[in-house]
Amino acid sequence: MDAGAKLDALPRLRLCQLPTPIQRMTRLEKTLGLADGPHLWIKRDDLTGLAFGGNKGRKLEFSLAEAREQQADVVMTRGGVQSNHCRQTAVAAAALGMEPHLFLSGPQPAAMTGNLLPSQLVGARFHFNTTGDDMVAFADQLKAQGRRPYVIPTGASNPTGAMGYVNAAREIVAQQRELGVAFDWIVCATGSCGTQAGLLVGARLFSLSAAVMGVAVSPPRDIASRREDVASLAARTADRLGLPAPVDSDNVLFEGGYAGEGYAIPTAAGTQAIELLARTEGVFLDPCYTAKAFSGLLDQLGKGRFDHGDQVLFLHTGGNVALFA
Repeated sequence: MDAGAKLDALPRLRLCQLPTPIQRMTRLEKTLGLADGPHLWIKRDDLTGLAFGGNKGRKLEFSLAEAREQQADVVMTRGGVQSNHCRQTAVAAAALGMEPHLFLSGPQPAAMTGNLLPSQLVGARFHFNTTGDDMVAFADQLKAQGRRPYVIPTGASNPTGAMGYVNAAREIVAQQRELGVAFDWIVCATGSCGTQAGLLVGARLFSLSAAVMGVAVSPPRDIASRREDVASLAARTADRLGLPAPVDSDNVLFEGGYAGEGYAIPTAAGTQAIELLARTEGVFLDPCYTAKAFSGLLDQLGKGRFDHGDQVLFLHTGGNVALFA
């Protein structure tokens, strides 16, 4: 069985509205004075549909299919207080009849706004000021009680979840043919690494020639270690499909200078990026993930990273709900 057939043989739920559209950002290009290029495009994974959209829906199609195969009655995951991943996991798990538990790293806020509100509405159980160890310990308690918990790591960033973006690479290849364009670059936010890693594997599998550049959404402990994180997850994902590692850590394209003071702390450049894209294209970014990634794209554009003829695709990974936090 070849790698593509192995991907198609994996258990998968259809939770998202796919394919998500790709559109040219012509007004943004005009505003930036890019008549001769580079040409800027956006893939709207903020429109995946599940629980107000976002990239985690693609990953959950594989993760929750695995949970269902294991007859899980509880789904557990973790993230920041305004985690988009936790919001989409809670809603999808509840809709599948599984009890969602969210382990959140910060304190309970005074009001359940932003990503917390949809999770609350579907009956998620919140565990504030907790760690990954707390989640594992709670899962063990549930098992001792005869429950069947399924644990999803932060961002669904393991080989199972990363398959969502292996499959997204195939989608992009098909859309290139429809649009009559070949993308030279794909730029995305990189947090827990699953999106970038999955795209790298999918690019190898489906002959997508675009360079995949991640932009950090939190200050990396160091660039080399974050590149290793991406390369390691890509290698483990590829191995599950019977493929060689698609990239070594030295060749992972990763920019770490746009994260500001910390995770979920907005940056001035990110706020400017939100306003610029809203006012030119009517598309909204979020302050935690996509605004930082888009500010990185804009800065790299100003520094001459992209050639005049390049076709640059920004992957909008969603998170807009955080605007209302």
